Amino acid sequence: MKRWIISLVLLAAGIAAFFAYRAWASGNNGAPNYRTVPLERGDVAQTVRATGIIQPIKLVQVGTQVNGPILKLYVDFNSRVKAGDLVAQIDPTTYQARLAQDQANLIQSQANVEQTQAKLTQAEKELERTKTLAAREMLSQSDLDSAQATRDTLTAQLKVVQAAVAQAKAALQLSQANLGYTTISSPVDGVVINRNVSEGQTVVASFNAQVLFSIATDLQKIQVEASIPEADIGTVAAGQQVTFTVDAYNEQVFTGTVTQVRMAASTVQNVVTYPVIIEAVNPDLKLFPGMTADIICEVARHANVFKVPNAALRFKPEESNDAEDATPAKGKGKGKSDRADRTHDIWVQSPETGRIHPASVSLGITDGAFTEIKGSHSLAEGQLIITGIQVKSNNEKTVNPFTPQMPRAGRRATR
Repeated sequence: MKRWIISLVLLAAGIAAFFAYRAWASGNNGAPNYRTVPLERGDVAQTVRATGIIQPIKLVQVGTQVNGPILKLYVDFNSRVKAGDLVAQIDPTTYQARLAQDQANLIQSQANVEQTQAKLTQAEKELERTKTLAAREMLSQSDLDSAQATRDTLTAQLKVVQAAVAQAKAALQLSQANLGYTTISSPVDGVVINRNVSEGQTVVASFNAQVLFSIATDLQKIQVEASIPEADIGTVAAGQQVTFTVDAYNEQVFTGTVTQVRMAASTVQNVVTYPVIIEAVNPDLKLFPGMTADIICEVARHANVFKVPNAALRFKPEESNDAEDATPAKGKGKGKSDRADRTHDIWVQSPETGRIHPASVSLGITDGAFTEIKGSHSLAEGQLIITGIQVKSNNEKTVNPFTPQMPRAGRRATR
């Protein structure tokens, strides 16, 4: 009797386990649960992102063309200067001496001109008297020729000494200019952002003028030089609005305007970029030259258009009985875009039947998260667009009744 009862209990347990397993299997072989979002209208803005360096609108490098030790510096870093303000003084002793020497050379050259002019006047008078006496046959022809030669020689010598005067004047002007170069003045109104010399340092100007200071014009207006890749440069044009941030002020967004798209291409690691100049105001002087700016340039914006998440464009359904028509439109490829006319197949789920079907749409601009749907299509606002398949969380995982279970905490395992 006892064995019969045990057999009946085991049979009942086996039947219950069989039906539990069927229920578990049918639940796992059912249709997948899709993640869907309703089709909505909104604004889509296409942007180009890049990095750039903040620079002053105009940067002037103040240098020197003469050599010598720095006697005095009148400005330092961040000093504000006006055009014509004295910023540095180079020792003028050598150039003052050279100026005095050139002045003396000029005086000597002018005296030589006067001396030669006097001799030439005397030679012309001697030539006139010789001609008169020769006409009366009181002097020989050789005396006349000698007087003529003397006059001509002094005429040529006068031109030589006059040229020496001009040369001395030029040398004097050069000496005056070099002496003037020992006094360094600011050519513009601005701020000193760099100083390359110190007092007592000897500057040597060889083929290029040595830079003493870098002066930036009014920093209340700055420019950003960004490098845009060739793939995006075609969408960037002068007049477009730009927003950018800098690491020093992460929470503040600055605005600017594209003023110039330059054709001076540069190639770094086989990537071709073009410089784009962006001007912005800096009234609080928060932006310093040399800062790195993260730029977002809005190249297109379409308002109140149908838009879908980009995840819906990447979704590709598996073979399923829930798909009413899993074959995309001819010539477009399953779930792939056609670059010629920018068409794409997105998948839509029917709220009544739960079945899915593809819908062919034309794509417009994208902001990286959403893509515009343009032109005529069969979709309506609020229609469910599939973006993926839901994956059950660990808490919702279905358990096979035949899988051995570990004993729970707090419960003793029976032998």
